[in-house]
Amino acid sequence: MGDVLRGRLVRFTLRAIACAFFCSTVLLAQQPKPSEYQVKAAYLYNFAKFVKWPVATTLDRNGSFSICVLGPDPFGGALDALLVGESLDNKPVVVKRISKPQSTADCRILFINSAEQSHLKEILTALDQESILTVSDMPDFSERGGMIQFVLEGGRVRFAVNLTSTERARLTLSSELLKVATAVKRNASPGD
Repeated sequence: MGDVLRGRLVRFTLRAIACAFFCSTVLLAQQPKPSEYQVKAAYLYNFAKFVKWPVATTLDRNGSFSICVLGPDPFGGALDALLVGESLDNKPVVVKRISKPQSTADCRILFINSAEQSHLKEILTALDQESILTVSDMPDFSERGGMIQFVLEGGRVRFAVNLTSTERARLTLSSELLKVATAVKRNASPGD
């Protein structure tokens, strides 16, 4: 009787393991691949963890950590959905959509939509000396004085960094962030 029971228990256990494996494989296969802008939204949030702002910036800001989008919002609801309930520097993270660079007073990170490309020099000049991390996916953004530029490599979202611009803004990027950048450059003129 003990061998029969043990045999049934072994068969039950094997079926349970097979079912668990099959079910988890089906669930993983059903999860859609994140969109390009979902990945970029995650990068924006994670950049903040690897940037050190000047103490005065931290003290002067309002009671939240603001990630701003200048121009049309390409993220849809992805950025808002990602940041619900998140905090940085012990402050709740909020998303702000702005239409002009003069509205960046409370921004810590500013994503500049590529639709603003023709105004980039004016935008970066208006932000010169401000401790705001500028990010965009417009072509040549980092060469033109932007701080972090999203690039696509082999279908994957990556980024390049302009150290001159971050240093001018008194921002310190961690070595861990710089290690995963596709390129770390220096460029003197904002917006050229």
